[in-house]
Amino acid sequence: MLQKNKGIDIIIEIGGLKEYQAANKYLESVLTDEHLARIQKVKNTDIIIKIANAIAMCEPEDIFINTGSEEDRRFIRELSLEKGEEAPLAMSRHTIHFDLPEEQGRIIDRTYYIANKDEKISSLANRMDRVDAIAEVRDKMVRIMKGKTMIIGFYVRGPIGSPVSNPALEITSSSYVSHSAEILYRNAYHAFDQEVERSGHFFVNVHSEGLNRPEDLPNARVFMDRSFRTTFSFNCTYAGNTLLLKKGNHRFAVDKAVYENMGDELSEHMFITGIEGPGGRVTWCTGAAPSGCGKTTTAMAGHLFVGDDLAQLWIADDGSIRSINPECGIFGIVEDVNWEGDPQLMKVLRHEGAEVIWSNVLIDDHRVPHWAGNGEKPPEKGINFQGDWFKGKIGSNNNPIPMSHPNSRCTVSSTALANYSDFAEDSAGVQTRIITYSGRDSNTMPPVWAAKSADEGVVIGATIVSAATATEVGATGVKRAPWANAPFIPGALGDYMNAQFQFFNNPKIAEDKQPVMAGLNYFLTHEARGGTSKKLLGEKKDVKVWLAWLERKAYKDVASIETPIGELPLFDDLKSLFKSIIDKTYPMDLYNQHFSLYIDNIVSRIDLQLDAYSKEEKIPERLFTILREQRKGLLLLRKTYGPVVSPNLLLEAH
Repeated sequence: MLQKNKGIDIIIEIGGLKEYQAANKYLESVLTDEHLARIQKVKNTDIIIKIANAIAMCEPEDIFINTGSEEDRRFIRELSLEKGEEAPLAMSRHTIHFDLPEEQGRIIDRTYYIANKDEKISSLANRMDRVDAIAEVRDKMVRIMKGKTMIIGFYVRGPIGSPVSNPALEITSSSYVSHSAEILYRNAYHAFDQEVERSGHFFVNVHSEGLNRPEDLPNARVFMDRSFRTTFSFNCTYAGNTLLLKKGNHRFAVDKAVYENMGDELSEHMFITGIEGPGGRVTWCTGAAPSGCGKTTTAMAGHLFVGDDLAQLWIADDGSIRSINPECGIFGIVEDVNWEGDPQLMKVLRHEGAEVIWSNVLIDDHRVPHWAGNGEKPPEKGINFQGDWFKGKIGSNNNPIPMSHPNSRCTVSSTALANYSDFAEDSAGVQTRIITYSGRDSNTMPPVWAAKSADEGVVIGATIVSAATATEVGATGVKRAPWANAPFIPGALGDYMNAQFQFFNNPKIAEDKQPVMAGLNYFLTHEARGGTSKKLLGEKKDVKVWLAWLERKAYKDVASIETPIGELPLFDDLKSLFKSIIDKTYPMDLYNQHFSLYIDNIVSRIDLQLDAYSKEEKIPERLFTILREQRKGLLLLRKTYGPVVSPNLLLEAH
């Protein structure tokens, strides 16, 4: 269980300011009159104590209280350019940020949960006892901002006033991090007291890039103190390690959902998009996928965009599942973003108008960004994440250095997107009728399959497998990726799974508002279905059809083929949708390649899950029961029809 507010509060222990009066007096001594006046508009005493202790610990030269005004935003942007954390590009309001070559993703090996002595954490995460963490933070963060400007921002992760939004402080010496926060989150300086009072809590985030040298990276750390909902990050610059409002605070939101609101709330690694169906209806979909596995592309495939990465879900009084996006922008991977697959995003990236922070792409001699897979003619040379680059340049490992890093990003406000929906700022959220789960699965599951029950839907989420992506430093191979949220689940997986079963079986959900829960897989290859090419068995734009089929299924407008793993689409429905949605012919042979069950592959996948979950504590028995039933059904099919069972044979069997 989570032990909230137990043990030593590290930031107060190191800062030494335990009472409001002492904290306030200290702020009077270190702030200019202008910024003292700004902080004095914040009345919550706990907020003042936390901020004062962060300053006392880090000892910055200057302190900037960010009110979110356009003047303050301009100061932060200009400071980032002045410091060299960002550089201007040819297009107005476009800038480039380069992380250290050795820090191009989340440093999972140096990321820890701070735990009390008898507290359980996820078996997939790193743990550090509180006493050791205090020593580490004291050693590495005291006076770390000497000579720097500390920027203090007040944000809300979600629309102001939403029942599942979470207020958070972002305290950093990195103007790039602060600039990113201003694009990705809602500055709530003027409403912060009210949001803290409404929610009953706030998150605290303290970051410093230190000297930003490669030799400091072994001492880089990201610490998450679950008990006091405080994150510490130092000696690193990649936003996944430093913009603690994002995945750091997502972890605290997961804890809040699991241990305070079990069965009534979820915090997920999911996009939110609206799909237009027959008669002009809009059906809202959330979908989970590990970083680098297509969440942004899928979110943009919908007609109305709310979010591409994170979602807070809860059950409203009317019996519907509602979703909000904690963010109001995207920090999206740009590799393979192109005009064919991502026209909405390309308009933002290639046309004047939006503010964009680029990271780790190639910048040519004309100050124009380029990236792998954009479908455009690449330049012969430029500057990228490792310095000067030219076509064919070889790295220290004797491999060609790519034009851009696979984890190159763009940071942009959601409002810049043509399909942005005003529902993104609705505190009541959007009514969610479709829940999807996907990973990078090259040879096993079909492109889309729907669960036959809420429990089977939870199992789809629990059993995502995915090839490792460039978002995690040092990660390789194929691995389990439960709910695409596993790196961000602080507590025991059994507790998290129990919360999922309870949520989707909650009797508060109205019968006519139960969501369709489904798996998606865009990464099947020709090779896995009898061919010789490693190319994908389909195109990016096909996802529009898979979503359209799920939209019709939510309203029982389409029939399906029942199989041991779930329900599959009928050929005639897909043929019609491919033509009407993306004007594409869909032949029967491709349908058979997509939706034939390769029994041995799926059984191996199930065995992987059974073995892995058997080693976890407190996993609900429902998971094992469902997986064993699926395995039994698949083996019966194999006995009758052989190792590859086509949709026609599946219809015959059913």
